Amino acid sequence: MMHYREVPIQECGEPLVDLPDEISRIDPHPYSALGAPYENASPFMVRAGILDKLRQAEKSLHTMDVGCRLQIFDAYRPIAVQQFMVDWTFQQQLNLHNLKVTDLTPEQHRKILETVYQFWAVPSDDPATPPPHSTGAAVDLMLIDLEGNPINMGSEIDEISERSYPDYFSEINSDFHGNRTILKTAMISAGFNQHEREWWHFSYGDQLWAFDQRQPMAIYGGWPSSVSKMP
Repeated sequence: MMHYREVPIQECGEPLVDLPDEISRIDPHPYSALGAPYENASPFMVRAGILDKLRQAEKSLHTMDVGCRLQIFDAYRPIAVQQFMVDWTFQQQLNLHNLKVTDLTPEQHRKILETVYQFWAVPSDDPATPPPHSTGAAVDLMLIDLEGNPINMGSEIDEISERSYPDYFSEINSDFHGNRTILKTAMISAGFNQHEREWWHFSYGDQLWAFDQRQPMAIYGGWPSSVSKMP
């Protein structure tokens, strides 16, 4: 999957915008609650074109008449937040196995970090390799019913296991797989690309989208550095 970071970026300069109230979001924001350093940024911001596509996906759900809506879990993520969450997830893996970082062998450290990077992008500050969420082009989201209650997707967002794979429940649980398929159908119809290991992660215009969709380049780079350097 890391090959996607080799895709060139031609930044389009589109601004980040706040998600409007019409689009539901998790409150309080889960990473902010952990102490992630957003400073003056909001996790509920996306590029303007991404907002348009989210509205298209909502309309698709309405047309499908499936009795549910989108709920945003996370969107824009500064590099500092990406690093914070990688470190936090690494520590959770240590806790899971009752390990201390000071006791790890280099091989153990490598393997745990490898597990973390299956689900978290490298928090690179290189303009050529921004994490997807740091571009404002990626969203993590789920479904809720029309009363605002969460719909069971079979696993929690950010779960470090194979249960997070989009098609994991295809032959195990038709309800969970059906819910994931509804979400995917709505998002794909709006032009988004789904992460191959995360049922909740969709993006458009970033390097991962370009790689999976066989596009010659991405149109969204890291925010704000890539935009500030535009002529």
